[in-house]
Amino acid sequence: MEKEETKDPKMNNQETLGEDIEDDSNNTKEEKEISSEDKIKNLEDKLSRTLAEMENQRRRFEKERDEAFEYGGFSFAKEALNLIDNLERSKLSLENDEELKNNKFLKKISEHLEVIYKDTLSIFKKNNIKQIKSINEKLDPNFHQAMLEIEDDSKEPGTIVQEVQKGFLMKDRLLRPSLVGVSKKTVKKDQNNEFKSKNTNENNEKEDKNN
Repeated sequence: MEKEETKDPKMNNQETLGEDIEDDSNNTKEEKEISSEDKIKNLEDKLSRTLAEMENQRRRFEKERDEAFEYGGFSFAKEALNLIDNLERSKLSLENDEELKNNKFLKKISEHLEVIYKDTLSIFKKNNIKQIKSINEKLDPNFHQAMLEIEDDSKEPGTIVQEVQKGFLMKDRLLRPSLVGVSKKTVKKDQNNEFKSKNTNENNEKEDKNN
């Protein structure tokens, strides 16, 4: 009669424990694998954000560099406009001086000032500084500043008929606006009288109410 094999309970416990250890080690490996993938994703996200930020900084730097190159002399150009103004004022002042009108040297002086004036404008133009068109143009608040209104029925209202001070652009930037006078319709005497009469009646009515 064959003997039945008997298993030692200790051996059974060890086998069970071994299986549990194997399961735990497998789970730990999976967790490590998942954790590594997450870390890689996080690093990729950080790298993408860093690269995007570097690209934005590069573009900002290029824009600032281009603006510095294009408009580096903006402040200087704005101050230099005073030279144009002074040349023009000097020429007009000499030409309108009654004591100098008959002076034989006045014409030569005036011609020299005109040459200097034109040369200065030419230098400005070569450096992308140009004068704003004003006379007979419609008033544009982006380029013109109205200083006064002038009655002129031959022009549409809002048309520039006088230039008090020249305006200039540096490329597409405004150095200063043109100071101008614009046309308006002539107010007839009858309209003035009606306006005055209307104001007088309104004032009388207010006084009666107050009394």
